[in-house]
Amino acid sequence: MAALYRGAKCLSFVRSSARVLLSRNAAVRKPSKWSDIVLRGVTSFAVGGGLCAVPFKQVEDLSHDSLIRRAASLVTDSSSTFLSQTTLALIDALIEYSKAVHTLVALQKQYLASLGKLTPAQEDTIWQVIISQRAKVQDQQDECKRFELTWVSAVRLCETAAEAAYISGAEHASVTARTNIHLAQSQVEEAQKLSLDADKKLAEAKVMEVERMAQHAASSDDEEEVPEAYLRED
Repeated sequence: MAALYRGAKCLSFVRSSARVLLSRNAAVRKPSKWSDIVLRGVTSFAVGGGLCAVPFKQVEDLSHDSLIRRAASLVTDSSSTFLSQTTLALIDALIEYSKAVHTLVALQKQYLASLGKLTPAQEDTIWQVIISQRAKVQDQQDECKRFELTWVSAVRLCETAAEAAYISGAEHASVTARTNIHLAQSQVEEAQKLSLDADKKLAEAKVMEVERMAQHAASSDDEEEVPEAYLRED
């Protein structure tokens, strides 16, 4: 504000001085075009000088260190985004796998509970459903493995970015990246617990299936042998 005030006073002084100079020559001759040009030039110079006194915003730091820190921050942001996307995909895959396994276990238990009570057609229908569900479980398991490989790569990339940010002086970006890594790992561990629990139940169901099928086969053999023994006694 003070600079603008000084510029205005300077402009007023130049204008008054110019009028005095021109008034002295008014009795001899009229002002020429050159005089008007000079007056306009002096006025513009005065205005320019006043504006130049106004302080401009200081140019931002563009040193090598500053640019490297900015680049490191961008890298950590990108790697964190990559990690969050792969984490979400892996968690969803693990949850869907767990659901598929629990459905398969329920179908197998239902089949075992109805052994000897089904017609051949009903038994064949249930087996087709079980086979289809087993294929779905396998597909979900393959998807989990695929996303897990991508997720592990994302964790490594984020760790590298965090280390680079720390070395370059971008401590805040480094801390944020490492926090994101710990959060992603804890979330994946919780989802992996669900899938491990599902695998445990599936293994138990397989053992139960083998035992139940063996008992059913033994009882079927006994039922077939009883009439023969009865006929021999006759």
